[in-house]
Amino acid sequence: QVHLVESGGGSVQTGGSLRLSCVASAATYINYCMAWFRQAPGKQREGVASINPTYDHRYYADSVKDRVTISRDNAKKTLYLDMNNLKPEDTAMYYCAAQQCHSWSYSTRFNGAKYTYWGQGTQVTVSS
Repeated sequence: QVHLVESGGGSVQTGGSLRLSCVASAATYINYCMAWFRQAPGKQREGVASINPTYDHRYYADSVKDRVTISRDNAKKTLYLDMNNLKPEDTAMYYCAAQQCHSWSYSTRFNGAKYTYWGQGTQVTVSS
């Protein structure tokens, strides 16, 4: 069982930065693979970044590559998304999600249906 609590969203100007955090509660936290998703008004949900600690691999959507960094602190059971040089098109509700690592695969790293647990979401608004 996993419970996720997100924070760090807000309103910023174009070019600004934000750090999103997601605190996880899990009996076997180390065995969960996690990701950040976002959904903007009128658009489909999309994967933003994914992390698999088993291989120390990180994956990013092309739309945010080189502008964001996903990381996790196992001691604090916290997932982070550091976002820089934000653009208006980054405006969306951001969600963290988790799935058991034994079911993870590269092809489904950004497939929301594969993630069992979700946070409540935190809003990011970037003004022009």
